[in-house]
Amino acid sequence: MRMFNFAKRNFKELIRDPLSLVFEIALPIFLLFIFQQIDIPGEAYKIENFTPSIIIFGLSFITLFTATLVSKDRCSSLLIRLGTSPMKSRDYILGYIISLIPIILIQDVLFFIVAILLGLKITLSIFLTIIASMIVSVLFISFGILIGSLVSEKGAGGVGSVIVQLVCFTSGMYFSKDLIGKGFAFVCEILPFESTLNIVKAVLNNNFEIITLKNKIVFVLYTLSVLIISIIVFKKKMISDNK
Repeated sequence: MRMFNFAKRNFKELIRDPLSLVFEIALPIFLLFIFQQIDIPGEAYKIENFTPSIIIFGLSFITLFTATLVSKDRCSSLLIRLGTSPMKSRDYILGYIISLIPIILIQDVLFFIVAILLGLKITLSIFLTIIASMIVSVLFISFGILIGSLVSEKGAGGVGSVIVQLVCFTSGMYFSKDLIGKGFAFVCEILPFESTLNIVKAVLNNNFEIITLKNKIVFVLYTLSVLIISIIVFKKKMISDNK
């Protein structure tokens, strides 16, 4: 119950800045629209492939939002007061994750409405893709919690934007990693963003062959590792801040 109350409080904090939320949703929608108006050769820009890219791009902003929220809470007296409550670190982490689910849901629905207007076929895969994006979002939220636990409120925006840039350049949303070179391709493979895009793209297009064993291993390892590390770091920061 405390976890859900904390999630409710976090959600209210997130919607307290509607301009940022509008920007977070409007920018990906603008990119989805504008790239469909330009005849760009390549599979990446087809509506059925670029829509999953926009979903992952939108999730990178969720990292930025989460980092800002956590760092703000940590630097304020809120977590100091909550540190004396019976809540555990996992309750805080789940509280942050749950509070972001409605925003991700709204974001996905709006993305798909625009994509359908631009020519995406309406299939059951759309609903399955939304579910898949919720699962994938745990990785991005965990990154945000970890960043917010390590840096100040002023630094959260800058460090969080690194995730946005990494998604743009290493996920394959704009171009294939093979076009740059083997070194760059290796970086893309060891980072989790290409794997997350392949997962969402596979679900939407009902083509699970594009999800390699390496994609599965990279995604699961990163998600579990970042989530566990974020819980440990968050707990240590709460203890040190309460001293």
